Amino acid sequence: MLLEGKKVLIFGVANQKSIAYAVAKECKKHGAQIALSYVNDAIKKRVEPICEELDGDFTFKADLSDDAEVKKAADEVREKWGSVDVIIHSVAFADREDLKGRFVETSRDGFKLALDISAYSLVAVCREFEDLMSEGGAVVTMTYHGSQKVITNYNVMGVAKAALEASVRYLAADLGKKGIRVNAISAGPLKTLASSGIHGFKHILSHIEENAPLGRNVTQEDVGRTAIYLTSELGSGTTGEVVYVDAGYNIMGI
Repeated sequence: MLLEGKKVLIFGVANQKSIAYAVAKECKKHGAQIALSYVNDAIKKRVEPICEELDGDFTFKADLSDDAEVKKAADEVREKWGSVDVIIHSVAFADREDLKGRFVETSRDGFKLALDISAYSLVAVCREFEDLMSEGGAVVTMTYHGSQKVITNYNVMGVAKAALEASVRYLAADLGKKGIRVNAISAGPLKTLASSGIHGFKHILSHIEENAPLGRNVTQEDVGRTAIYLTSELGSGTTGEVVYVDAGYNIMGI
């Protein structure tokens, strides 16, 4: 088992279709201890049964838009575990109104919200949890190809994901001195709670199926298995990278 005895914190489980859920399931399968975050009481009601299902150690509150909350979460994890080996960051949000129509019509508040939750939250987590992480630790976040190419209706989230990917590189440079690796997985489109807010999402799925080299969409399990590679000794020499798990779609031109 590739993560035997490792302590893995997972931010972003919303339900059993979440990418974070698939990652948590794979981590558990490979021998890890896991703990799951929740942002508020409504999400807590969903996360606690999932934590129990996966035999997780505990759940903890972490509103990543609030620095004080992130620090409080780190203090709670320190009290319960003492240290952390792996952090999975699968958190993103944009106003639904900003995920349709023209990007140029994005409001200032909508832009700030998307960048804060979807990109800066990773910086905040790494800052507060850095001292808890053991040497050889790993951080993995989730991005999407809309950071590099224009995807219809992805809009401000594409800009936020571009900022997230740049943050991965800078964080990898900072934390690498402590032996901590930071990478991103660029997953193909998946049916999740988050993607349900993107107008025309079904068309995106069918387009990938028709044009990707593997002739299919990826699954949550595909992404989960890649996370195991990046957080285990198999990925010991990989940091600052964006690893595509999209059935090869990103390599295609006309």
